Amino acid sequence: MADRQVVRIGGASGFWGDSRVAAPQLVGSGQIDYLVFDYLAETTMALLAAVRAKKPELGYATDFVDVAMRSVLPQIAAAGIKVVSNAGGIHPRGCAEALARLVDDAGLGLRIAVVEGDDVLAQMPDLLGSDMPAGLLSANAYLGALPIAQALAAGADIVVTGRCVDSAVTLGPLMHEFGWAADDFDRLAAGSLAGHIVECGCQATGGLFTDWESVPDWATIGYPIAECRVDGSFTVTKPAGTGGLVARAAVAEQLLYEIGDPGAYVLPDVICDFREVRIEQAGAERVRVSGARGRAPTDRYKVSATALNGFRCVGTLVIVGIDAAKKARRTAEAIVARCRTLFRDAGLADFAAVHIEVLGAESSYGPHARTAASREVMMRVVVDHGERRALEIFAREIAPAGTSWSPGTTGAGGRPGVSPLVRPLSFLIDKRRVECSVTLGGERCAVAVPLHEGRAAPATIASPPPLLPMPADADGGFDADGGTATLTLVELAWARSGDKGDLSNIGVIARRPEWLPLLWDRLTTARVKSWFAHLVAGEVERFHLPGIDAINFVLHEALAGGGPASPRLDPLGKGMAQMLLDMPVEVPASVARQARG
Repeated sequence: MADRQVVRIGGASGFWGDSRVAAPQLVGSGQIDYLVFDYLAETTMALLAAVRAKKPELGYATDFVDVAMRSVLPQIAAAGIKVVSNAGGIHPRGCAEALARLVDDAGLGLRIAVVEGDDVLAQMPDLLGSDMPAGLLSANAYLGALPIAQALAAGADIVVTGRCVDSAVTLGPLMHEFGWAADDFDRLAAGSLAGHIVECGCQATGGLFTDWESVPDWATIGYPIAECRVDGSFTVTKPAGTGGLVARAAVAEQLLYEIGDPGAYVLPDVICDFREVRIEQAGAERVRVSGARGRAPTDRYKVSATALNGFRCVGTLVIVGIDAAKKARRTAEAIVARCRTLFRDAGLADFAAVHIEVLGAESSYGPHARTAASREVMMRVVVDHGERRALEIFAREIAPAGTSWSPGTTGAGGRPGVSPLVRPLSFLIDKRRVECSVTLGGERCAVAVPLHEGRAAPATIASPPPLLPMPADADGGFDADGGTATLTLVELAWARSGDKGDLSNIGVIARRPEWLPLLWDRLTTARVKSWFAHLVAGEVERFHLPGIDAINFVLHEALAGGGPASPRLDPLGKGMAQMLLDMPVEVPASVARQARG
């Protein structure tokens, strides 16, 4: 454990494919002690499993070694910056070996540790029995921060892990540096929140911000730095001289991103309660975050698994001219009908699923679409089938539409490819079934993960409707007798959305604290469910975060399976907050005057 008052952690990656500018920018800033990377999503794990099946030496995020580390190794060695990354994917040892070769070639003495144990694929027949799906590709437990902290305590300069929760790459260094114990739950929750804020890269520094026009210099946007203190509070900032924006509302949006119940955000090391978190502007490009609370974790790990579930093909065409949307839909239906005839003739089964969208006509908006008369659209047809050869027939039948049916048809290009269709699965596994280990310098050590007996599931946290009455004539400007006006929600709130499997999470933050009672009154679960009726099949839950004047919505069965299973243009629900921000909201006239300034 180092004697530091503040530990500075830079978040250099939100996913495999993030910009190559991040690592050099953060390392060159001179403002960080740790450089952390998050590469893994459920889809990524499936892709890595497929890659390793063909090339056993792969199965990790090669960009981490070939791009990110290659660009900064001498600098991190000179500055004493430590690195933590989950780039190991399904082959963390292979990742570490490739990185070790790079380190040796550079003549550097950096010590690399490997965290293993998350891969539980071999246990699936025993765990699932007859329920185990055919074609299982991967199964990985979401490990926590303890193995990372142990690796750093053993002297590692770089820690490579496989699947762990995204925030663990930040919490691990904080546990090591500050000596936080495994039962210091409030601080573990605070460290997890710091990790949650920086884990998606520029989403904390103006990326995806509702007020995007206020964010300067996208091309040079700064990646986030969390300046963390021993009490768990931290300040979000970014490298000096970079673009982007560090603002209270932008950080609050990221807090709400994909957290579900804010009173019970379940992680391997702690169950977090973010309801009373405070986010305050602490100066130019500085936001202070405090107030996270935690309690004992469960005795289970979440397992994310993927299985092959047939094949998918996506066909597209551009249609130009009068009634373009109608022509595009009719074209798609004709292609599907023709293929069904060809399938019957060939003795093939029908499509497992067909999904038609018309881009440019706002298909995803359903009844809220405004551009049905668009004169330039793209037809998009997504089809699934159990046999590749059936979809190869479909792929051949896209281009003939260019001379057969609608006037203005163009943009066929080459035949679309047929890809394996991966279905995500998730379930829980007893922590005692997972053997975590750290290997450093050829020595492998087990990681003892404490168990909290009888905690198979988190205690239910009641989240009753808060007492948020709308005052008749308060200082905030509510005037019951002054008439009403209709605004769009974006004039009253900021919002961000994301996914967890087939769940869509939409966080809504009041632009002024005194407007939260109004938003709670207007944004009922029934009204939100109705607004998304064309997309959401399940229930809608609503949670209150008084600390940041926010509401979090969790929409069940909202993404047509979610992730790689979803045929939608927006399988991760990234646009659902934007859709909600278009909702009309009736407000007192005095509020409308305030909102429109």
